[in-house]
Amino acid sequence: MKIEKLDIVRFAAGGQDGFYDTVKARIRSYFEHNKISTYANVHMWVKTAVMLLLYFAPYVIMVTRLGAWNLWFFLSLWLLMGFGMSGIGTSIMHDASHGSYAADGRINKLISYILEIIGGYTANWKIQHNILHHTYTNISGLDEDIDTMGLLRLSPNQPLRWYHRYQHLYAWFFYMIMTLYWMTAKDFVQAIRYNKLGLLTKAHLSLKQALCWIALYKAFYYGYIIVLPLLFSGMPWYFIIAGFLVMHFTAGLVLSCIFQPAHIMETSGFATPLEGEGKKKMENSWAIHEIANTTNFAPRNRFLSWFAGGLNFQIEHHLFTNICHIHYRKLAPIVKMTIREFGLPYHEQRTFYTALWAHAGMLKKLGRGSAQRR
Repeated sequence: MKIEKLDIVRFAAGGQDGFYDTVKARIRSYFEHNKISTYANVHMWVKTAVMLLLYFAPYVIMVTRLGAWNLWFFLSLWLLMGFGMSGIGTSIMHDASHGSYAADGRINKLISYILEIIGGYTANWKIQHNILHHTYTNISGLDEDIDTMGLLRLSPNQPLRWYHRYQHLYAWFFYMIMTLYWMTAKDFVQAIRYNKLGLLTKAHLSLKQALCWIALYKAFYYGYIIVLPLLFSGMPWYFIIAGFLVMHFTAGLVLSCIFQPAHIMETSGFATPLEGEGKKKMENSWAIHEIANTTNFAPRNRFLSWFAGGLNFQIEHHLFTNICHIHYRKLAPIVKMTIREFGLPYHEQRTFYTALWAHAGMLKKLGRGSAQRR
């Protein structure tokens, strides 16, 4: 379903006898009792430095010709940059764009602009992710994270095509090229669409302004990521293009393997709005909807949680986007206990492997039409 205009879907008030009010009160009590801030701490600052180094250190080695002595070493630098790009996205930019990195909004805004350095456009990201995805999670036509232009079927509420039967096999290729598409055409396409929906106006941007900024940011990005290595790395152009692709294939696959098992799962609700009196309404409240469409995974994997910006605790993230992810591991038991007290499902996969396997299984079911609409 394509959106011709932004149809606001209204969620039910409250829900499940005040679950959200209860869990918010308990989380607030946790921070007050422990006398800690909800924002970044020293561990987050160290992580920020590490992620930046993971991206920029290989780049400096590359353009200073220190990486030109061996092809595999040269490509490994691009591979590391791919992981660094993923880490910057999940562990730095993500929190800043949600306003949860620092109490000072100016700092959050400044840090969020690192997305432009790695090829994106912050204004589009905030519309797609903060507004559409976090408000309308897994609602076809509103959550753009499940809109793949028909290439993949990520919801039982989307049309079924014959080729979707094989999507559990080919989806991983499209996951790999996700950031490559993002850094080339996606931001331009999104800006035009968001302008039609009136979302650019709400972001205090005109279409002309957005397109100009995107063009300037892309020129800057491709200037330093392609042109400077061509001039200074000492490597042939085709090795540079190969390395650039390695970086994006790595980042795309890593990011997809973090985000997709959090929502495209057999346990996800995929509820659709109910039509009534010319309005679209959801049966559940927003918080209940988020719980029904979100899955945690590998809660005991400290390294994965560190690298993925706590996004393996996706339930906690969706309920508390205003809290820095560095706290999610400690918040998870409180949220889990409260959810179960209210008789709600707390979807969780024990390991990263089982989460990916379950996601692949869901892709297969969706591709064969066996996943049920709810």
